[in-house]
Amino acid sequence: MDRQRKADMMLVLATGFWGISNCLIAICLRDMQPVTLNAFRFLSAFVVLGAVFHKRVLRASRGTWSSEEEKKWLKKIAQKSDLLKNLGATYGVLYTSVSNAGFIGAMTVLFTPFFEFVVYRKRPDRKLGFALAVCMAGMALLTLNEALRPAPGDIICLLVPTFYAADLMVTEKAVAKPEVDPIALGVLQTAVAGVVMLGLSLLLETPSLPGSPRVWAAALFLGVFCSGICFVIQSVEQQFTTASHASLIFTLEPVFSAVFAYFLLSERLTVRGYFGAALMLVSLLIMELDVPALLKKDEKAP
Repeated sequence: MDRQRKADMMLVLATGFWGISNCLIAICLRDMQPVTLNAFRFLSAFVVLGAVFHKRVLRASRGTWSSEEEKKWLKKIAQKSDLLKNLGATYGVLYTSVSNAGFIGAMTVLFTPFFEFVVYRKRPDRKLGFALAVCMAGMALLTLNEALRPAPGDIICLLVPTFYAADLMVTEKAVAKPEVDPIALGVLQTAVAGVVMLGLSLLLETPSLPGSPRVWAAALFLGVFCSGICFVIQSVEQQFTTASHASLIFTLEPVFSAVFAYFLLSERLTVRGYFGAALMLVSLLIMELDVPALLKKDEKAP
């Protein structure tokens, strides 16, 4: 197996972990409150990341930890966006299906270029408009009930692609200078998120540890594998494959989410819901696949 194919397979594994995360959140919320769960998740992920990347964190330049005012401001926005994204995912699963949460969360690939156009006036690809139209039609079929109203959880889940897109944009700016180590910055953000979530849980909730072996297993898997190890896999393996391969692999996340919800939670969508989910997946593929380039490649092939 060549190195790129191995990297692609590892990214598929990480995407599978992300796909199961909504199922694990639903299981954990039976015993744990939302903010407490996020504190547990971030702090356990930090233990893994700290163990793997402690040398890079200790060697990180001062620019990673403190820099000029603009970069400090960008880091604060990135940290807040990350917090709101994860709170949206957790609270959203409380009030909608795991499958819906997975497909709505995957809309980041559409929100990011749209926000870049609004904020930075960066002209998006011409296919963005078509992909957005297909995605909105799919989301309507997936989320709207007979009264043409979405579930409250569907609306909450929109926080995930919204703030994930914002997180990606400001993090890209924050790490633009070579003195900033993006991995060390990611570890720092995980630690800060864990401490902030723990503080919020003490103020807003009554923190408690998982109350059963099943929830312990789900919470640890969520923190260690879905957060910590996935970060390690993405950081190490993405350098050995292309951006187009990685982005296309990541579009499998909602598919994994729906499959795990079907088998682990016995969750079923309506026929209309499955059709809407399929349209949303098509919209992601429209954004990520360079069809003209693929056609040219086929024409050149003997």
